[in-house]
Amino acid sequence: MRYVRLVKGAFTVTLSTAVCHSLMYAGFAGARESAAANEDDMGAGAFEFLLTTAASWILMPLLLWAGMGVLRESGNTVLVLVGGLVWAVLSGYFTDDIDRAGGHIPVPALIAYVLLGTALAGVGPGDRPDQVRGREGRPPGPPAR
Repeated sequence: MRYVRLVKGAFTVTLSTAVCHSLMYAGFAGARESAAANEDDMGAGAFEFLLTTAASWILMPLLLWAGMGVLRESGNTVLVLVGGLVWAVLSGYFTDDIDRAGGHIPVPALIAYVLLGTALAGVGPGDRPDQVRGREGRPPGPPAR
């Protein structure tokens, strides 16, 4: 196992989750305030709600990619794609929980997401002995004839 990569992944996923969850919490609070201020308008707050949701869904894969890049890890395609998709499903499923005063995604769901993201961070370019190359660009072993 590549423990350092997993620790970097756990840090990145936890920070990205906190940022996106906070964004949704604040954005949905703004949408509720907009709806309360314009009670006679049927669609009041809908734009803010949709903008917040879209921003969170776009921001999560970007944060995962940038966070792992800043920590000098490459080969994060699986983490970015699957992590972003799972975040969209998770946050979409628990939208009603976030969209209330004091609401948030249930802690067990957030922990499960962070654990999944950490495991996905372990998937990437390998450091396995069969993938290590020597100075000449060849795999280790007997010299070529």
